[in-house]
Amino acid sequence: MSAEPLSIDVAHFFEQPGAQAPSGAARLHLQDGRIERIEPIANTDLPQGASQHLAALPALANAHDHGRGLRTLAFGARDQSLETWLPELAYEPRVDPYLRAAVAFARMAEGGIAVANHCHNTQDGRALLKEAEGVASAARDVGLRIGFAVPFAGRNSVLYGDIEPLFARLPPEDHARIRQMRQPARSTAENFALVEAIAELEHEGFQVQYGPVGPQWVDDDTLAAIAQASADTGRRVHMHLFETRRQREWAEMTHPQGLLHHLDAVGLLTPRLTVAHAVWLTPADCALLAERGVTVSANVSSNLRLRSGVPPWSRYLDAGLRFGLGLDGMSLDDDEDMLRELRLAWHHLGTSDGQARFTMADLFKAVCIDGRRTVVGDDGGGVLREGAPADLLLLDTRRLTRDRVAADRPSLLDLIVGRAARRDVRQLIVGGRTVVADGRCVSVDLTALEDELISQARRAEREEPPDRAAIGRLHGALLKHHGCTGC
Repeated sequence: MSAEPLSIDVAHFFEQPGAQAPSGAARLHLQDGRIERIEPIANTDLPQGASQHLAALPALANAHDHGRGLRTLAFGARDQSLETWLPELAYEPRVDPYLRAAVAFARMAEGGIAVANHCHNTQDGRALLKEAEGVASAARDVGLRIGFAVPFAGRNSVLYGDIEPLFARLPPEDHARIRQMRQPARSTAENFALVEAIAELEHEGFQVQYGPVGPQWVDDDTLAAIAQASADTGRRVHMHLFETRRQREWAEMTHPQGLLHHLDAVGLLTPRLTVAHAVWLTPADCALLAERGVTVSANVSSNLRLRSGVPPWSRYLDAGLRFGLGLDGMSLDDDEDMLRELRLAWHHLGTSDGQARFTMADLFKAVCIDGRRTVVGDDGGGVLREGAPADLLLLDTRRLTRDRVAADRPSLLDLIVGRAARRDVRQLIVGGRTVVADGRCVSVDLTALEDELISQARRAEREEPPDRAAIGRLHGALLKHHGCTGC
């Protein structure tokens, strides 16, 4: 990931947005993947052109994603409640795992993201190592810092708990296939062996984590084993938690004394754990997670699109619960725009809390530092200061400031939070390497990769079409079982 020495001239420099006022024009000297020196310069020393309008911020972190290059709407998984949406993921055509990841990562880069948690969804449960090889190569080629969560699952596929009530809504010929879907693709021992095999692929931009998909999908013995393995190795753990009301209801029936107390008892609640979504947390849950140092990935757009709800922001703030922001592969406009996600979270927080406890400094700490920590740990990144990792986002401020009446009001940070979008991203530098220039990913040819991905997907759709009738029957049965009408 390291690159040749590089100097960048900017008109505005945010060491830690919101925490300090922006500095004026500066020349940033990058060496060996870090910020070697920050040299204040006069505005008159800025080169003519875009440099006179550039603002430098710490690069953004995507605390939870799945790295699907082919977006879910593209293959027919329509936005609806999570439990009825999951079966439609079976429509996704089989494609090259490298293409799948590289397209997703390059799009993230063009949205200003340098760091991402990749919660891997396999297309072939028996080919996880091959898929991981593709993701590791994509992370290196694109140039992002990726945390790869090796998936562990094994129970409650299709429906939480007893499957028999669903069978009453399905023809008998579907029962055997669904029972097979309920069987784990790999044993727990195989999963642990795969973690070690995939760890052999690690490089500066690819780190392995344990990925119990969610407590409703992973048996208790496996969760305890993961907690012990994380303690032994220091590897992080990434897990979905309480994304939906139905998951909360399952947890209350299965663990009457409290699911989080159970997870705490087996040693899973530590600062190494990141939980995604966490929409249906109680105040006591938030207090326990905060006490244990767990980080949440709040996924605002995804929770809207999948009808899961709104994160309980005030409860997070009351407890002092640390959180980052994640796209989950489900950004509101299907465009991997983390700047828009940041804005959506900002307005949600302000509306939900109503006490002005959450500042812009807190917002950028969430999206630059706390989200980053869930992938790479405490590496000194997420700020722009001498010695820090050279992960920088450069925004072109011309569109943002074009109609500003007063030279100093509103502030540039107000305009960035209120207006900035991926179209304003001019450059992204990760570890001193230029990944995006002039708004386009330059580490790989995204257009060519997208064209090949779509071509492969359409070919697979023709040659190996999914069993649409069976998927449709299952989807319809789940709608009826959950009492949904198009939910």
